[in-house]
Amino acid sequence: MTARIALVTGGTGGIGTAIVQRLVREGHRVASNYRDADKAEAWRQKMIAAGCPVTLVPGDVGDPEAAADMVRAIEKALGPVDILINNAGITRDTTFHKMTYQQWMDVVNTNLNACFNVTRPVIESMRERKWGRIVQISSINGQKGQYGQANYAAAKAGMHGFTISLAQENARFGITVNTVSPGYVGTDMVMAVPEDVRAKIVAQIPAGRLGKPEEIAYAVNFFLSEEAAWITGANLAINGGHYMGW
Repeated sequence: MTARIALVTGGTGGIGTAIVQRLVREGHRVASNYRDADKAEAWRQKMIAAGCPVTLVPGDVGDPEAAADMVRAIEKALGPVDILINNAGITRDTTFHKMTYQQWMDVVNTNLNACFNVTRPVIESMRERKWGRIVQISSINGQKGQYGQANYAAAKAGMHGFTISLAQENARFGITVNTVSPGYVGTDMVMAVPEDVRAKIVAQIPAGRLGKPEEIAYAVNFFLSEEAAWITGANLAINGGHYMGW
């Protein structure tokens, strides 16, 4: 694979870290964003120790101006972004009849609006260069819904609507736009769930286990090669058979 410049938002999380590591191993120059400088530096040092150097820049993807500044900083440090992985995401779970407007907006802004905020500053350059790869990290719960996650499910479902529209607009410019929808993955966040609750989740998964962050990273990397140039507007569900749809 030709070495490219990649931006992975939310790269310091469990799935984000695996994606960053995979892309570095593929030979790409990888950047990610942070909001907490101390935590980001500790993560960067761990990545260096693991042989995965990463360029880190400040940036709140939920803020359009901050996201644009982040992209400009990456372009100055590395060059134009060829690969964008919209991975940043949060949860603010509660049943809808108890959900506050702020809980709704926090999730929609970080998980969905961020796709606009980060993609908008890179798309014109991709169109000019006639090459680009954009991948959204959605979720199984954007496909099947989830109790207590009306905000999260709506945002994650919206990501695929964004994907298929952007794919249509940019296919003739050599840009592919796809979505990966992970099921339940053994990240720190999921492993913090009480063991009996995790056991109930695993019992619903035909594969009989949680996913691994590295398996999600493999799915992301699948979309990035030249051989995948005819795949656009697609959603790859990777969930151990937990949810099966056409």
